[in-house]
Amino acid sequence: MTAASDTTHFGFETVKLAEKQAKVDDVFHKVADRYDLMNDMMSGGLHRAWKSALLTAINPPKDRAFHHLDVAGGTGDVAFSVLEAGGPLTDVTVLDINADMLRVGRERGEKRFPDNDRIRFVQGNAEELGLPDGHFDCYTIAFGIRNVPRIDKALTEAYRVLKRGGRFLCLEFSHVDVPLLDKIYETYSFRVIPPMGRMVTGEAEPYQYLVESIRKFPKPQAFANMIEDAGFRRAKFTPMTGGVVALHSGWKL
Repeated sequence: MTAASDTTHFGFETVKLAEKQAKVDDVFHKVADRYDLMNDMMSGGLHRAWKSALLTAINPPKDRAFHHLDVAGGTGDVAFSVLEAGGPLTDVTVLDINADMLRVGRERGEKRFPDNDRIRFVQGNAEELGLPDGHFDCYTIAFGIRNVPRIDKALTEAYRVLKRGGRFLCLEFSHVDVPLLDKIYETYSFRVIPPMGRMVTGEAEPYQYLVESIRKFPKPQAFANMIEDAGFRRAKFTPMTGGVVALHSGWKL
């Protein structure tokens, strides 16, 4: 019998830790080319407002060097916003484990920022970044950390690569706690999103995983405690849209 410590959740399914990453990779391989379109459709465009709040929290400076790391950001939307908001000494590293998502991001980046050497796309694992200690001013991960098999390892890696005074920011789906909205959200998630995914991408299974994975993610305070356990200080979270998402933060002090 497999020990509990060797298992994790893939949606509502219990799988071996060693198997989860391949399953997640397959999900994003299937949806990479229409990932942003589906985000618009599923959220009614609200994901853009959520990411705008993330950018406000990042607040890249105009007048000094700023090294930003965006993990699980393959399609590049967060990275592009940081580049546009920051000054000429801002640079962004986009790290994603999925080659198809990175391909989409590179193609978009070449069109949006031709001849720009301030952004690079790196294939890598959030649990083992392969990046230098104490290098980045800010680490972001938007709607990606729930897909990581060992979240505690990803948080430890985030702490390692940040400078002293650096900030960790995580935008993630959360737990709706508004009466009536929670019922509407539950029905929409399970009865609308997977069929919508099949219509737009030809695949319903990745979106069934999406809605299940949200339910298995720790509640906001529990995740804030995990951020503190990784060494960060002043960990806090801000619920948005009735708790549909939350913006988590912590500082390396």
